[in-house]
Amino acid sequence: MKTTQEYFEHYEAIAALSSQMLVAARGGEWSELKAMQAAYRELVDRLKEVDGGSDLDESAKARKLDLVRKILADDAAIRDLTSPSLARLSALFTTNRPARVLKKMMGLR
Repeated sequence: MKTTQEYFEHYEAIAALSSQMLVAARGGEWSELKAMQAAYRELVDRLKEVDGGSDLDESAKARKLDLVRKILADDAAIRDLTSPSLARLSALFTTNRPARVLKKMMGLR
C-alpha cells in the first residue's frame, strides 16, 4: 500500500498531464497530444496499484474527488476538441429529446 503522499502524487501527475493534453488540444498540437496519450494511459493503468484499498479521511476523499473531477472535465474537453461532430451530437441529445434528434438527423419532420 502506498503512502497518502505517494497516492496523491499519482493523482496529481494524472491531473497535470491531462491539463497539458488539454492545452495541446486547444492549440491544435495533435502530434504532441498523441505523444502524451501513451504516458497518460500508463499513469491510469498504474492507478490500480496505487489506489488499492487506501484508507482516506474525509478531507483526503474530498481532495481525491476534486482531482478526479478535474481529470474527467479535461478529458471531456479534449474529446470535444478532437471530435467536434460528436460534441455537436451530444449537445443535441442533451437539449432535445432523442426521438426528435433522430428525426432531424434523418431529415424527417
